[in-house]
Amino acid sequence: MDANEFRTAAKAAIDEIADYHENVVNKNPVATVQPGYLRPLLPASAPLDPEPFEAIRADIQDKIMPGITHWSSPGFMAFFPCSSSYPAAIAEMYSNAFNGAHFNWICSPAVTELETIVLDWLAQALGLPECYTSGGSTHGGGVLHGTASEAILTVMVAARDKYVAAKTSHLPEGSEEKEEETWRLRGKLVALGSAGTHSSTQKAAQVLGVRFATVTVYEEDGFALTGAHLHETLRELTAQGLEPFYLTTTLGTTDVCAVDDFASIAATLAAHNSKNSHGAEVFVHVDAAYAGSALMLPEHQHLTKSFTHFHSFNVNPHKWMLTTFDCSAVFVRSRADLITALSIKPAYLRNEFSDSELVTDYRDWQIPLGRRFRSLKLWFVLRSHGISGLRAHFQQGIARAELLEAKLRTRPDLMTVFTAARFGLVTLRIVGANEDDINKKTAQVYEAVNADGHFYLTSTVVGKDKKFAIRACTSTRAMTDEHIQLLFAIFVREAEKVCH
Repeated sequence: MDANEFRTAAKAAIDEIADYHENVVNKNPVATVQPGYLRPLLPASAPLDPEPFEAIRADIQDKIMPGITHWSSPGFMAFFPCSSSYPAAIAEMYSNAFNGAHFNWICSPAVTELETIVLDWLAQALGLPECYTSGGSTHGGGVLHGTASEAILTVMVAARDKYVAAKTSHLPEGSEEKEEETWRLRGKLVALGSAGTHSSTQKAAQVLGVRFATVTVYEEDGFALTGAHLHETLRELTAQGLEPFYLTTTLGTTDVCAVDDFASIAATLAAHNSKNSHGAEVFVHVDAAYAGSALMLPEHQHLTKSFTHFHSFNVNPHKWMLTTFDCSAVFVRSRADLITALSIKPAYLRNEFSDSELVTDYRDWQIPLGRRFRSLKLWFVLRSHGISGLRAHFQQGIARAELLEAKLRTRPDLMTVFTAARFGLVTLRIVGANEDDINKKTAQVYEAVNADGHFYLTSTVVGKDKKFAIRACTSTRAMTDEHIQLLFAIFVREAEKVCH
């Protein structure tokens, strides 16, 4: 394909993409194909000779499109949104054009410097403490990773090395005694999360070969992690001779969008850390992958007050902030935590700028070496929508969850609101004679709503008594009040079937 052929093909593709977004409201949210549908439709091996691009384009519509689940559909109310926008899509095109690995400043100075600037913009817009900006008092700053799971694994690596270094700081550097104590400690390390913490924390602990422990959360606390219950878990672990070194707290849990009690957690850890030898402290990460975007609304920024006591924070613009996947913003209070744990400088990565330490090399802030020009699309989105436009988008998602909650409360004979609308998520259950009956009926309605085809929802099971609830996330950009009314009508119809 030469430049002229590229121009023709790309323009046609853009038209098709625009048509797709304009008509996604008319598509069922979930693909209806069966497992293995695609292999019989494609040749058994790659073509020996080039094929015309028109044939490839045709296969997108005929073979690929039937197997796509439409995350942009207003009927997609599962998980959390994976949003997009035209400015972000255009930025992706430029990013692809400027293709490179971009691991050092010299690899593309604009890639590094734009990332620093845009993440400072984002930190300010979210109301994060100044310690998370590049010019802050603690030499922190932001970096773009691919996903929140990658972010958690990365900061857990930093937490591990920081904790072990503090605990062994009294021993002579390079001594056999220090080496032995380092490996003894590694075998005792425990990463913590609540029962509502995303599974990525447990997975990161599994990857690093450290233990994982769960702090119980309770319905009466709104399924939020509290300092009191964290204290009990810390006490139990230390009594066993274990070393809690890391904690994921959450702003907007996956199950029910619970917000952990950051103030009491900070107080509990301050007391715990004061008893630790040689200044070792539990590293605290705030996972705000989805709901963190709502911090752009001034009424929620009080939630960041305790973050000065924590070590890192993560939000995914690719969830709610109209920025195409992947784009996960990670902020640290001290960049040294990442650099000390992750920096390796072989000769082929050295250059006069990196050696002078006048520039940021983001390869030292992440696990991979190479990196994409992700900041470009976040820059496009922030400029094209403005803070006011993004705030309006978040407010719409929040308002629609509140609308759904209000409608659910008009039929207490059929449904109960399990957790009230928060950050665009509401959960519900169907009424029943007892907990087993409620779980059974709720599961039946959940399956019936998804089978109907207009909407795709996900469920959750929470609490010690394993309560089954239906989740409805209302943050998709294409959603309207009419979709909320239709969903409510389907809930009523299906609930009447199982209740009467």
